[in-house]
Amino acid sequence: MRRRKQCVQGCLLDVTVSNCEQQLLRTSVDPANMAGRDRVVHLLRQLERAACRCPAHSNTFHQGAGAVTCTVRKTDYAFEMASSNIRYGDGVTREIGMDLQNLGAQNVCLMTDKNLSLLPPMKAVLESLAKSGVKYKVYDNVRVEPTDTSFKDAITFAKNHSFDVFLAVGGGSVIDTCKAANLYSCHPDADFLDFVNAPIGKGKVVTAPLKPLIAVPTTAGTGSETTGSAIFDYEPLKTKTGIANRAIRPILGIVDPRHTLSMPERVAANSGFDVLCHALESYTALPYHQRAPCPPNPINRPTYQGSNPISDVWSRHALNVLAKYMKRAVRDPEDLEARSSMHLASVFAGIGFGNAGVHLCHGMSYPVAGNVKSFLAKDYSAEHPLVPHGLSVVVTSPAVFNFTAPMCPERHLEAAEILGADIRQVKREDAGAVLADTLRQFLFDMQVEDGLGALGYTKDDIPALVKGTIPQERVTKLSPREHSEEDLSQLFEASMKLY
Repeated sequence: MRRRKQCVQGCLLDVTVSNCEQQLLRTSVDPANMAGRDRVVHLLRQLERAACRCPAHSNTFHQGAGAVTCTVRKTDYAFEMASSNIRYGDGVTREIGMDLQNLGAQNVCLMTDKNLSLLPPMKAVLESLAKSGVKYKVYDNVRVEPTDTSFKDAITFAKNHSFDVFLAVGGGSVIDTCKAANLYSCHPDADFLDFVNAPIGKGKVVTAPLKPLIAVPTTAGTGSETTGSAIFDYEPLKTKTGIANRAIRPILGIVDPRHTLSMPERVAANSGFDVLCHALESYTALPYHQRAPCPPNPINRPTYQGSNPISDVWSRHALNVLAKYMKRAVRDPEDLEARSSMHLASVFAGIGFGNAGVHLCHGMSYPVAGNVKSFLAKDYSAEHPLVPHGLSVVVTSPAVFNFTAPMCPERHLEAAEILGADIRQVKREDAGAVLADTLRQFLFDMQVEDGLGALGYTKDDIPALVKGTIPQERVTKLSPREHSEEDLSQLFEASMKLY
């Protein structure tokens, strides 16, 4: 006889009860047979403790012929939080030399880009290293919006010098490049695609210990100082992908608000748009307990897990700070309060999305950046065509959130209200349209280009953009609303013109 039970984690248990046990169950009905009843209670307690394979109850109590088997639940039941240590303060960069001394650093890899190597943030770092007598080698060939080729160049540099600590000074491009250099120099025999996210790469688990990495962010956007992600353009497919593993996150992020004063206006704006979408996407992502599959081992739980109560706090707070300070930070580079606040908002959103994940805006942004034709972004020193990451993400946001709103309209309305919309008379079914209009007005105020068309794309490019989005399942599967290729086509078409 088989009986169906359910453990507290939702696993269905198929309990096989022998003929002898059936007899015990029948005889226990007799009030006079108290010994038999006690025996049955003891037996059932043993069965309850038997081999359910869900992580909350896994054990090897009984593996014999009457053992309990578990149909492992399809969706996850847990989430976990991971973030770098963060140190914030005006002028805190001066402490980096002491941090490296405390780590016993003998040979530091200092990564930056050619533009930043001449700016005040890098000068402050070098002064601190000199004061503490730290030995280092500089790699300043980081590419703005890195590629697999530029990653490999940095990896080769790292492998050739046996560094014991890594230090990244710059925006997301620099920090992500440094993460990759650290990872592959500690796995010298690994193929480049071994750790790249599936389905483009193999998505292997990181097994060897990495060297300590300290990040000094100089932009207020990517949140890379808090996360275990490193994003790059994969040139063979003309799309972005990345490496996502908690092992590659920095051990410390040095958040010095003075460094953001060197950001030009459009860099500040596009960095802020990344914060905006990190917060919005993580807050509206598929809830963690609806994400499939449930990992068979905690080591297989993905970095991006879906919205959860802790990430919600960080993402919502980041959105509030952004709503108050972003326009000031973009329009006045000397507004230390606004730029400092946006730097913190970047950290807050980084902690939020670094555990909850992002979804369609980011998934669709990767082919937008990867298929760039001739667009040259203002205020960027890159010598190649470039759609900055924050711009490629935000340009589809009105269409995306209009699409996802039916799945969690309350959250979309709350986001619209934070960004300035009056939602007192708004119906739930209008949540998408209201948030889309609010975002559209925000982008217009921030002088964002008028859609994908203004970035050089036409409707003829939509099939290629959809094709480049499909491999981004690591993030697109966290959309609260399921989508088809036709849905993606319609979202790209709706994003060709914003105003």
